[in-house]
Amino acid sequence: MNMKASIGAITVTSALLWGGCMFLVGLINLAYPSYGAEFLRVMSSVYPGADTTRTIGRVLLGTGYGLVDGAVAGYLFVLLYRLFSKEHGPAH
Repeated sequence: MNMKASIGAITVTSALLWGGCMFLVGLINLAYPSYGAEFLRVMSSVYPGADTTRTIGRVLLGTGYGLVDGAVAGYLFVLLYRLFSKEHGPAH
């Protein structure tokens, strides 16, 4: 069975999952300030400008960072998967 990973599909999936996570946590935090506060504080140390200020603009900025970060991670995942799956071949 050939398990070739689609770069586009995994890149988009990773982007949507991580961007969606950032969006949902940020959105819920707008309504319930204690929800995800520590997570957002930690992420603000990685994503410049996406600080813990509770505004829709900051939520959208964090979402944008999440989309890009997730896409890069998904792309690198596929490249590494392909590299290692070629070298080692199928396990029998």
